[in-house]
Amino acid sequence: MKIAISVGDINGIGLEILLRSHTKISKICTPLYCVDKPLLKKAAKILDIKIPKDLICISPNAKIPEIIPATLTKESGAYSYASFLCALNLTQNKKTKALTTLPIHKKAWQLANIPYAGHTEAFRDLFKQDAIMILGSPKLYVALFTDHIPLKEVPNKITKESLTRFLLKLAPHITKTPCGVLGLNPHAGDLGVLGNEENEIKQAICCVNEQLGKEIFIGPLVPDTAFIGKHLKYYVAMYHDQGLIPLKTLYFKESINFTLNLPIIRTSVDHGTAFDIAYCNKANLQSYFNAIKEAIFRAKNLKKIVPSKKRCIKNCSKTLHSP
Repeated sequence: MKIAISVGDINGIGLEILLRSHTKISKICTPLYCVDKPLLKKAAKILDIKIPKDLICISPNAKIPEIIPATLTKESGAYSYASFLCALNLTQNKKTKALTTLPIHKKAWQLANIPYAGHTEAFRDLFKQDAIMILGSPKLYVALFTDHIPLKEVPNKITKESLTRFLLKLAPHITKTPCGVLGLNPHAGDLGVLGNEENEIKQAICCVNEQLGKEIFIGPLVPDTAFIGKHLKYYVAMYHDQGLIPLKTLYFKESINFTLNLPIIRTSVDHGTAFDIAYCNKANLQSYFNAIKEAIFRAKNLKKIVPSKKRCIKNCSKTLHSP
């Protein structure tokens, strides 16, 4: 099975992960690396790693930048975006079964005038679909209602209508119910004392469960206690760090990132460029291994995990009012 790999920011740990893991990865799939081979050779020389002979490299047709470890440059940002588009094109055109991305640096994309904060935002625009970011491991998955936006913008995003649409698109992917939906405020608002966004969350949960005819979602849960002890398998976080702090505290090394509600399969590592250890041969490979395995699993079980029936948004007869 062929998997397209975009290499991420060349000044971070992406190329190290690629080179050190190739032998193991190539035993379970055929990775197509969207990178110029001379660039990999330079990385291998810096890392003092023997470059594998069976690498399949596809040039992203971009200017090859210099590798400057742990350094933000617009050139590395432009190259990582070109690598991403190359891998995406391969997957869209059915030349590969899935796409796995290595970590980019969002600031480098900004320096290169890339109009997206990251991969997920690019997918939303390029496919004109509401891509859902979900991260996790077999023990815990967290879907993000909002992801790469400033924290001050989150409250205004939480409406009954927007969260209802989100939950309906997420519901077919919940394999073990219930899925806990976190409140936004401390103590989930404390009955309105600390905020009222939970009213919108309650109404959305009620609306979705009514449409689906069963209790898929529960909440809003108090965020600071929701993950304690024997936690649920699935959660929805209202914002990025609310969900990813507990996830990465518990399962950082093995968790991955993948994108739902797309016409292609995309998985990723759940970490960043790690400039602090770039080109030091210290990168952990587990998240990348798991991301490749997830891509293969999803490609083999596409009909089982990608819902074919589209759900429509209906008006709910039940609404919940402020307590």
